[in-house]
Amino acid sequence: MEQTGRRWEFLSNHAKVLVCIARDSGLRLRDIAEDVGITERAAHRIVTELAAAGYITRERIGRRNRYTVNAHLPMRDRVAGERKVGALLDVLATADASG
Repeated sequence: MEQTGRRWEFLSNHAKVLVCIARDSGLRLRDIAEDVGITERAAHRIVTELAAAGYITRERIGRRNRYTVNAHLPMRDRVAGERKVGALLDVLATADASG
């Protein structure tokens, strides 16, 4: 496979954050940022956007947040059509970490 110089990835950072939350609903923003490879500020912005759009629900438990993914919502993607977020997460959030 030929290398083209700039590295690209299939999933957006929003999708990656959603997968992280689906795998562990109690992750801290710092952990999400590290897993996705973004800043903590960017992780906070994405989590806020996902919550505002209804894709996740935040619940404060003590000093931590716990997130619930609302998997019944359709993906915001023309190609995906009306497929639900849960269909994507079924594949990605349960994937074996070894590949």
